[in-house]
Amino acid sequence: MRGIVWLVLLFAVAVVAALTLGRNDGLVSVFWAGWRVDLSLNLFLLLVLGGAGLVFVLLQSLGALLAMPERARAWRLSQRDRGAQQFLREALVSLWSARYGRAQKTVLKLLALNAKTPELRSDGGALALAHLLAAESAHRLQDRTRRQAQWELALELCRTHSEARAHEEAARLMAVAWALEDRDAEAALQHLAALPPGAARRTQALRLRLQAARMAKRPLEAMRTARLLAKHQGFAPGVAQSLLRSLAIDLLGEARDPDQLRAAWQQLEAADRRDAYVVARAAQQMALWGAAQEARAWIRPLWEQMKDFSGEERAELGRALGAAMAGIGPDWLPRLEAARTQFGREPTLAWVLGLALAEMQLWGKANQVLRSAAADDQLPTAQRRQAWVRLAELAALGEDSEQRLECLEQAARLN
Repeated sequence: MRGIVWLVLLFAVAVVAALTLGRNDGLVSVFWAGWRVDLSLNLFLLLVLGGAGLVFVLLQSLGALLAMPERARAWRLSQRDRGAQQFLREALVSLWSARYGRAQKTVLKLLALNAKTPELRSDGGALALAHLLAAESAHRLQDRTRRQAQWELALELCRTHSEARAHEEAARLMAVAWALEDRDAEAALQHLAALPPGAARRTQALRLRLQAARMAKRPLEAMRTARLLAKHQGFAPGVAQSLLRSLAIDLLGEARDPDQLRAAWQQLEAADRRDAYVVARAAQQMALWGAAQEARAWIRPLWEQMKDFSGEERAELGRALGAAMAGIGPDWLPRLEAARTQFGREPTLAWVLGLALAEMQLWGKANQVLRSAAADDQLPTAQRRQAWVRLAELAALGEDSEQRLECLEQAARLN
């Protein structure tokens, strides 16, 4: 199509030239030192156009000749830039292929090439990336001294070159990952604190913060980070709930007395205080320190909503209430009987009802319920043994030594 257009234009030019120059009778006379040369106007115009074209070609040739040194320098720079890019690609491939020694050598070649080329040294981003690759290779080779030196060089380039400032976030996140691998949680948290606010809220940064907080045994900070991750859909809802539950239990486990446990309990969010496993752990721990009444107060709101929990959660609440039996009042009896009636196939509820009846000195009914629970194979062994021991105590109160020995024998037979 382009050829046809040019052919049409050529014919048009030929027609215009024929119409314009075909009847041109003009004459041009040139006088020079006594000489006279007469030329037709058409020939003169052709000579002028040809001369102009020749001058243009000569000027272009002269310009190209004078620009040859600059072009040669640009060609050499282009070749070195290609070589630097090739070294960079080779270093990346070697690093990802677990050839860390080769990757480090390739990066050193790249840095040497940049050192010989002033134009390449101005590319701070590429230099920062090269130093980060060298640092990562040194880390994989367990050379922490070289890793730190290369990382500091990369960080300095990120601060001095505006185009390399985006690399600083990558350098910080890499340092966090290295610190976590070195089991240095405090250093990881310091690098995370140095990140800009936008980078610190990214999913990967939050994951690293969560790992560092757990390693540093800061469950409260880890819980806050886990909630942010759940908000940003960093993991599945079930995984988030399980993780938050584990962190809440870790927070409660750090308490060394009832006051610390109360403080930890207040730091939990409302959702955590409605988690059956968290409440059970807190109540059991509080009951061990002699505050059974307060432990039961934590259990009561959940016990009144037993139908909303699974069987495992009800069993966990039952075990926690069993640990907080000291001083239980008759106001609990309707709740316990209602739970046993509603979930009669769950042996833990029968076991905790028997313990409560024994604590309230309703020995006849307690003996019946505890015997039923102790004989249930679905009840965990530790609870069955506790039921037999409690039956032995009831028999001792009734001065029935034979029954007491039988109950103790049954408890001893349980492995």
